[in-house]
Amino acid sequence: MTSPANKLSIAIAQLNPTVGDVAGNAEKARQARAEAARLGADLILFPELFMAGYPPEDLVLKPAFQSACRTAVEKLARETADGGPAVLMGTPWVENRKLYNAVALLDEGKIAALRYKVDLPNYGVFDEKRVFTPGPLPGPVNFRGVRIGVPICEDIWGPDPVECIAETGGEILLVPNASPYRRGVVDERLNVSVARVVDAKLPLLYVNQVGGQDELVFEGASFALNADGSRAMQLPSFEETIAISTWTRGNDGWRCEGPINTIAEGDEADYAACVLGLRDYVEKNRFPGVVFGMSGGIDSALCAAIATDALGPKRVRAVMLPYRYTSQESLDDAKQATAALGISYEVLPIVTAVEGLTQALQPAFAGLKPDVTEENLQARARGTILMAMSNKFGSMLVTTGNKSEMSTGYATLYGDMNGGFNPIKDLYKTEVFRLSRLRNSWKPPGALGPDGEVIPVNIIDKPPTAELRENQKDQDSLPPYDMLDAILNRLVEREEPIATIVAAGYDRDLVLRVDRMLNLAEYKRRQAAPGVKVTLKNFGRDRRYPIVNRFRDTGEALPQPDQSLVAAAGATSDAYDL
Repeated sequence: MTSPANKLSIAIAQLNPTVGDVAGNAEKARQARAEAARLGADLILFPELFMAGYPPEDLVLKPAFQSACRTAVEKLARETADGGPAVLMGTPWVENRKLYNAVALLDEGKIAALRYKVDLPNYGVFDEKRVFTPGPLPGPVNFRGVRIGVPICEDIWGPDPVECIAETGGEILLVPNASPYRRGVVDERLNVSVARVVDAKLPLLYVNQVGGQDELVFEGASFALNADGSRAMQLPSFEETIAISTWTRGNDGWRCEGPINTIAEGDEADYAACVLGLRDYVEKNRFPGVVFGMSGGIDSALCAAIATDALGPKRVRAVMLPYRYTSQESLDDAKQATAALGISYEVLPIVTAVEGLTQALQPAFAGLKPDVTEENLQARARGTILMAMSNKFGSMLVTTGNKSEMSTGYATLYGDMNGGFNPIKDLYKTEVFRLSRLRNSWKPPGALGPDGEVIPVNIIDKPPTAELRENQKDQDSLPPYDMLDAILNRLVEREEPIATIVAAGYDRDLVLRVDRMLNLAEYKRRQAAPGVKVTLKNFGRDRRYPIVNRFRDTGEALPQPDQSLVAAAGATSDAYDL
């Protein structure tokens, strides 16, 4: 009988799959395994559902897709007969007509073991309970005499799966993940992992997917912890990499050694997520490049920088669409910003388009005073022209509205909201300013744009304006952005009652006004382009409110529940098996 190994070399495949591209993901896995073999690995660990791409949503319910994933896994399993590294592969798996989120151990030409995800997340951006069956509590798999536990992603956020692995003789925890980026999540993952390590007294290797998928961005940042909770390895964020972790068995169990990299944090991480999210949306949908409206304002300037960093200057086309209210300052700022980035820039006046629409509507609007309707005609003329350019040249139209505007409805449907994707959709206006200043002094690794100041200081310093009427400023219609964003953060991210926000020192009428704008704009948000998620709650997958909704928070203090009524009725929450 072969003695258990006292040393293991485990490769981490922090890679960027594409949802639905089973053949492409399988080939990426094949190349990663070849690299792991070259590095001397015994085993290579892939992220959760790597063969399918994550999240596959309802695509994973298609029998043809399930079959394609299984066939690809079986083919890869046969290839492990070559004596190279074994593979832990995340994949959908059907067994007894039940669909599981699974990990398959492929070794010596066989599917040596299967483990199924137990805790299926069903909150925020996740809805795995909708498509998968939960698996049984997992014991470890035997790999060359070493008992390896493979809890899948959410399985380490509660104690039971890891406890089961530890109680059944597990020695090492290898955790495949597809955990999307949002602010603060890196620390949360680490804290959860440390808790499991401390409870189980087992070392842990956490591999995370990297890349963009629709609204979600996965930043990687894979890591390893020794059984004492010390960090043994840290891979970089927002980039693909294959790395080797070296494991040695001692008197106190297994210890890991691996590379230690610095990861992006704070505003730098937010900016890097916006770049990666836009890049992958464009690349994975096979657009040749992007086009967008360049207004001379800060939102379009930041989007221009993000697009250039994501795709390079040659694939970015900026279009200034001036009307009579467009200032010379805006024209100058737009030209300066595009020149600094080195991107294509052209000016297409919209006077004839707006006047043609105005003339066409004149009989219907006879005797009525001009109002926001005529302002919206300008935005819709611009939107039509930009969509036409997208259609003609095949470039994706980037829309440039920020989260403050999406929250309050300060945007025009079929106008400035036109577009296929929005890289700053989840950034409040104050954060747009902050990231613009950041980009002028820093850019993320792998960015394809130029160094230095790419957003003119005047764009950052001047008061924001939509320039749809004479001397218009955003604060004619909205509260100051620092105040507005603070209230929106409490209403959207924290779901705080109005009374709580008022008690924190905010003006009651102002909070009620902002809450009203937030509620009334739901129908616009339903029709908005997808965009990168960076906050706790983005508009889309995270926050799904009904459009028809008569409930309003009055701002009164919330009454305490009357527990005496429940007690008097003898009501109980106990459940019984019948």
